[in-house]
Amino acid sequence: MTEDDVLAEFRAAEALLEGHFILSSGLRSSRYLQCARVLMDPARGARLAEALAARIPEHVRSTIAAVVSPAMGGVIAGHEMGRALGVPAMFLERPDGTFELRRGFRLEPGTRVLMMEDVVTTGLSSREAIAAIARAGGETVAAGALVDRSNGTADLGVPFFPLIRLDVPTYSADALPPELAAIPAIKPGSRAA
Repeated sequence: MTEDDVLAEFRAAEALLEGHFILSSGLRSSRYLQCARVLMDPARGARLAEALAARIPEHVRSTIAAVVSPAMGGVIAGHEMGRALGVPAMFLERPDGTFELRRGFRLEPGTRVLMMEDVVTTGLSSREAIAAIARAGGETVAAGALVDRSNGTADLGVPFFPLIRLDVPTYSADALPPELAAIPAIKPGSRAA
């Protein structure tokens, strides 16, 4: 699947949005990929996960025993990656502000894990998820995401395999370009500002 093919999937799902968006990091952007929309079609989600699984080198892919993703955005992406890789998929929650496995999910000590996100912007949530995996006894051997929005700056401490890189400038709220400042801001993500 090429970058154009991936973007075509987002456009077909009406998931490539333009406007003034507040990202979960607090930064602002003129474009937003709403992964929940692209993943609401199970066949589309499966295609995207299979394409990403094929990009993970075999020497890494063959060692992955579980997929763990942060809730909320990573749940469906993680589930589809588990299906594509043929391994169990589970998710982390933040009941008290810190990611943890719940609902009976557990990792055997040393379980080799792919941490899967929908979108990576700053990498903060991904690093928090990787730390939670370690606390639960797992070893994160790689991270995956449908979209890397970090402009190449996210360092997750493990090999990182995004399906697509979307390099869109981001701005702090007090440093918006005039054309963005003129548009009302909306928060389309799952985390409160």
